[in-house]
Amino acid sequence: MFLTLAGIRKRFGAVTALDGVSLAVDEGEFVCFLGPSGCGKTTLLRIIAGLETPDEATITLDGRDLMRVPARLRNFGIVFQSYSLFPNLTVARNIAYGLACRGWDADATRTRVEAMLDLVNLRDYAERRPHQLSGGQQQRVALARALAPQPRVLLLDEPLSALDAKVREDLRTEIKSLQSKLRVTTVMVTHDQHEAMELADRIVVMNRGAIEQVGPPRELYDRPANRFVADFLGRMNAWPDRDGRPVLGVRPEHVELVAAADAADGANGVIRGTIERVVFLGSVTRVVVRAGERPCIVELKGSRLDLAAGQPVALRAPGEALLRLEKPAA
Repeated sequence: MFLTLAGIRKRFGAVTALDGVSLAVDEGEFVCFLGPSGCGKTTLLRIIAGLETPDEATITLDGRDLMRVPARLRNFGIVFQSYSLFPNLTVARNIAYGLACRGWDADATRTRVEAMLDLVNLRDYAERRPHQLSGGQQQRVALARALAPQPRVLLLDEPLSALDAKVREDLRTEIKSLQSKLRVTTVMVTHDQHEAMELADRIVVMNRGAIEQVGPPRELYDRPANRFVADFLGRMNAWPDRDGRPVLGVRPEHVELVAAADAADGANGVIRGTIERVVFLGSVTRVVVRAGERPCIVELKGSRLDLAAGQPVALRAPGEALLRLEKPAA
């Protein structure tokens, strides 16, 4: 493997931030660390970058031990949520900054900066300063600056979380396009499941300083290892199994909604209920049905004007759509 992490542990006083995390990343792969605030994902990224010292760890890049290599010598590009651009420098000089620090000559620097400006579609903004740019443009400058020195690994720490929804969506597309074009190994921290599923070749789901599951987005969505992963990637209807330990789950899009008069309660897995809420979300209609003690979420394609709160309905889930979900390890 290109980048390997083994036995990474980090404590902040009484708090365990990372508890023996191990992971291997292929060259050219796009990996997302996904998890809630406080799960350890940013601490792990900072340890990879050399900005945080672990209590225990083995980190290698292409077989080379990085543990004694300072951050400035690892040749990693880093993009933060806050952009961290130099306000007194133009866009071009911000991009050139890392090249100057690495001793590039003037001609090579000028050529590389022009190539980066073209790459992020900011050629016409070269002489502007950061305050003259939108948030999305500033983040593209930060991305160009990180990529300019041709880093071995690109590290992204929630780079889109400060932007509004439409700009985030556009930049996700741009980041994926750039990464695919350059084939730079990329590790990104995010708490946004949609972001991770759109960008990542593999998602690393983290919780309480440990990895819950690693895999391609569709694998984690279709076959979550436990209830935590199932709930964090999308929505999941879940009911306790008979022995009370695992639960049975089904995704909202796999639940079938049928007229109450057309099905007997309990026959062929049918459960009767009453609609509590109908929410139109554009491409889908989300229906919340109260069936017994627990609400069940159903997602149906398109607009369903025939459904309303208070209406009796029946639910059915195909057997092949049911998932057996274990609780995450304590």
